[in-house]
Amino acid sequence: MSTRLGLAALALLAVSCKLGEPKATRESVTPALQQEAQKLKAEGERMPDLGVKATWNVLAVEVREQKGSADQPFAGTIRFRIDSSTHALEGPSTQSFEKKFDYVYDAASKQWRFRP
Repeated sequence: MSTRLGLAALALLAVSCKLGEPKATRESVTPALQQEAQKLKAEGERMPDLGVKATWNVLAVEVREQKGSADQPFAGTIRFRIDSSTHALEGPSTQSFEKKFDYVYDAASKQWRFRP
């Protein structure tokens, strides 16, 4: 009888610990995606010079709910405008283009994962 009671207590404890885990919210996962945007910006601007200077501007960091997906409850997009400038014989030349990176939030690891 005491073994059953002990097993029941362990099962109840396991369930209560799971219930006590805070659920991820859009507000709680957005800062991590913003940090990822800053990391991408720093890495992009740190590329070898080769006569081209690139400036990465964060245009948007968007987080959306994915209803019905408990494993990946959020999807996110980071959008950049990249301004590249070169110095040619005719003078400086600047070109701009946009680039986006898509991510999903993995609930198990509590991290954003790049989605190609």
